[in-house]
Amino acid sequence: MAGAAGRLMATRPDIEVWAAGGVVHRSGEEGPEFLLVHRPRHNDWSFPKGKLDDYETLKQCAIREVQEETGLLCSPGKKLPIIEYRDARRRRKAVLYWTMTVVGGNFTPNDEVDAVGWFDRESATTILTYRHDADLLSRIDRRRMRPRVAR
Repeated sequence: MAGAAGRLMATRPDIEVWAAGGVVHRSGEEGPEFLLVHRPRHNDWSFPKGKLDDYETLKQCAIREVQEETGLLCSPGKKLPIIEYRDARRRRKAVLYWTMTVVGGNFTPNDEVDAVGWFDRESATTILTYRHDADLLSRIDRRRMRPRVAR
C-alpha cells in the first residue's frame, strides 16, 4: 500500500483490519440529517463502510463502499478522526470516515444493506447500534460538518 494510507498503516501495525466509509449528510428542515444503513446480517444500524481493497486509498475505499452499500454516489468532504474497536472476530479494526454529500444515485436493497434512512442528529444517535458510531457523530461540528477539535 503506497501513499498516505500506506504511511498511516505502517504506523499502526497493531491494526489487523482497515476500513473506510462515509458520514453522509444533507440539509433537513431543522438541521442536518444523516444517512444510516441497516445491515441484516448483523441486524445493526451504522454508517456505510467496508474493508480496504488492495491498491486503493482509504478515501477511494470510502467512496466505493458508500456507493456499493447505498447506491449513492457521494462527494467526500472532511476526513474524520479514526475510529478503533474490536470486530466480531475480536480483531483490532480501524475505520476512517469522511463527511459526504450525495451527488447522484438511488438506494436499492442489496445483500449487505436492506434499508437506509435519513435521521436528524438526535434520532441518529439513538438509532446507531454502536457507541463508537454515536461518539463519532457527536464530534462533527453542526454548522460546518467538520470534526470538532478538542482543546
